[in-house]
Amino acid sequence: MTLQFQDAIDFVCAHETSWSRENLDNFGIHKADPPPWNQLLGPIHPRGGVSGVIHVSGRKVCEWGEPQRADLTFSIAKTYLAMLAGVACDTGLLKDIHQPVHLQVPGIGFEDTHNAQVTWLHLLQQTSEWEGSCFGIPDQVDRYRHLQYQATPATGVKGEARPLQRPGSYWEYNDVRINQLALALLHLFRRPLPEVFKERIAQPCGLSDNWKWEGYANSWVDIDGLRMQSVPGGTHWGGGMSISSVDQALIGQMLLNKGRVGSRQVLSADWVQKLQEPCNIAPWYGMLVWLNTQRDISQAASDSSYFCIGAGTSFVWTDPEKELVAVVRWTEGSQINGFCERVCEALA
Repeated sequence: MTLQFQDAIDFVCAHETSWSRENLDNFGIHKADPPPWNQLLGPIHPRGGVSGVIHVSGRKVCEWGEPQRADLTFSIAKTYLAMLAGVACDTGLLKDIHQPVHLQVPGIGFEDTHNAQVTWLHLLQQTSEWEGSCFGIPDQVDRYRHLQYQATPATGVKGEARPLQRPGSYWEYNDVRINQLALALLHLFRRPLPEVFKERIAQPCGLSDNWKWEGYANSWVDIDGLRMQSVPGGTHWGGGMSISSVDQALIGQMLLNKGRVGSRQVLSADWVQKLQEPCNIAPWYGMLVWLNTQRDISQAASDSSYFCIGAGTSFVWTDPEKELVAVVRWTEGSQINGFCERVCEALA
């Protein structure tokens, strides 16, 4: 079956990211931040080469590279935070995603007049406009940030003090606000998020024990007298999720199956659907997933496709129309559509 997808595999392998495999000076995205925030706060480690896995109709049909290797996955960890929010909703721990965050987790930076308007949904859709610092990094670092996958034009200079809008009225990709969401979820669960992820996502999906989710040296907090590390939704300043292509494909398959693995409902079908619902002011984005509704990510992939994308570039492509889950690690982000085109041709 691998031969069927060999052209797609050869394509991404021919477009390996320029990032150093040894994680030297050109590895990571913190370098683009204004000083003094252009430094690492958590661990990173060397990466492997281009690797990946493809599932079709619930079956793994091919893999390449080192698919069992646990590599940093950067912002794909954001989607894992959205899954944990789903666990909280499904179990009744998170009462209402439309409620202001401070009503359930007071005392961590959501109380002032502006931030008191921020809801869980705002954080999950990156429309929160939350203002403040999380573990010493101000949200301003990622103001005016622009990614190639978003439909809005670039304006301003990253890190400048863009005037804030009313929460819910402006979309911006901002890792500090994502880290604030992770901190809020930690206080909501009152357990380390990697423990919850292992129990509620990793083990039910059949993941290996080869993944790890790490925080920063300064991201430890005390909850109920216990010292816990808050983990980030990416590796912008180090830390984050290291996970294999094989394990990422298993998570993607669970989502494709509407939250089910075998006879077990890991996430409710309702929550999986919510992940894919377009944000009303950013229709290219759902709840911490990128949507292909306007074919902005790939002209070849169906418009029902959604993507988890991490810097580097790694991505998980889930295409319900094609019953497809594809994971690619360490290719150039500009080549996502080229890979999708070749996979679609192989499936035709």
